[in-house]
Amino acid sequence: MNYVGTELELFQHAVNWKRYWSAQVAPFVHGNVLDVGCGLGVNAAYVTNDSVTGYTFLEPDGKLLQQVGAHVPLPPTIRQRLIEGTTDQVKGEHFETLLYIDVLEHIEDATAELLRANELLATGGHLIIVVPAYPFLYSPFDRAIGHYRRYTERMLDEQMPPSLQKILVRYLDSAGFVLSLGNKLLLRRTSPTRAQIAFWDRRIVPLSRITDKVVGHTFGRSMVAVYRKA
Repeated sequence: MNYVGTELELFQHAVNWKRYWSAQVAPFVHGNVLDVGCGLGVNAAYVTNDSVTGYTFLEPDGKLLQQVGAHVPLPPTIRQRLIEGTTDQVKGEHFETLLYIDVLEHIEDATAELLRANELLATGGHLIIVVPAYPFLYSPFDRAIGHYRRYTERMLDEQMPPSLQKILVRYLDSAGFVLSLGNKLLLRRTSPTRAQIAFWDRRIVPLSRITDKVVGHTFGRSMVAVYRKA
């Protein structure tokens, strides 16, 4: 299965953004980790910590998976696996942490996928999700890279199995929300340039760190959520 879109190469350089969202979920990452739809695997460097014992990179696009080793210098103390495929390929296993970082919006039947996630998650484990926020921001860019939807907190709750309890939900990048709205209404671009990503990451994300606190994380371009299995 080949991934639709070229934004992974662009967003891998968004260091400030990755540091920002990963800081929100860092306390919940532990044990054996499954990174669903890991892409190039670059997020692993931002979420791993001393309490992580194993890390499985799961990616349906074999060409992307082949590049993981070049992008992720994890310490030798963490057991690593690379698996080509979907959550069906790890059926019957259990993980303390499941990551869906900008992945769930690419899956047509997200409700069924979350049921599979629930089966893979160990009791007391955490499901960590980052998704684009607000359906009204859905743009040609979303369509071009294979997004089926953008999310609200309520939408995510409705798709979640009842055994998964909500621990944390925050909207992030309130300043970037304005840029996304402008692209939706005015520019209608299907792909950002490297220069635009660099400007957003270096200028807008640091600004959002401030404005997000001012607005109490009540809106933003993206949403981060953490659920625990009871």
